[in-house]
Amino acid sequence: MKRERINPDTLELDERVVLINRVSKVVKGGRRFSFSTVVVVGDGKGHVGIGMGKAAEVPDAIRKGAEAAKRNLIRVPLVHSTIPHEIVTKFAATKVMLRPAAPGTGVIAGRGVRPVVEAAGIKDLLSKVYGSNNPVNVVKATFKALSEMTSLQEMARRRDMTPQELNARRMRRETTEAA
Repeated sequence: MKRERINPDTLELDERVVLINRVSKVVKGGRRFSFSTVVVVGDGKGHVGIGMGKAAEVPDAIRKGAEAAKRNLIRVPLVHSTIPHEIVTKFAATKVMLRPAAPGTGVIAGRGVRPVVEAAGIKDLLSKVYGSNNPVNVVKATFKALSEMTSLQEMARRRDMTPQELNARRMRRETTEAA
């Protein structure tokens, strides 16, 4: 499945630095320090991207991370203020579960998940991270989950239904489960 290229110049993107990590390289004269960053960009309307940058100085690393994130933008399908369906995704030793939530719930997420989903414009979401809670892997797993998300229209098209029929079926199932 080929991802569509999104032009970052047409969007008003907010940058969020998720992680700044000082890393070192041992050389003949001692240690050489540099900084690694994870940056999330998003417009709050369904577009989000993640990027990593590494440089000798923090501002340069953040700039590189932001540029990488802008090159790596995806569109996230939204249903009102949440995601269309539950998804569980694994990246390395990290497993992330994202679940749609009722309006007014808010984003219930940890350090790595929250910046990604908020940058995408998701306002109501439940999440859980299993396995490794390394922020880099959590951000990448969350991004992978959002990129694998399918819209209500796409799900309905695959099932030869209209989105209204699919939504009605989902609502009936949720009310019977609640009872």
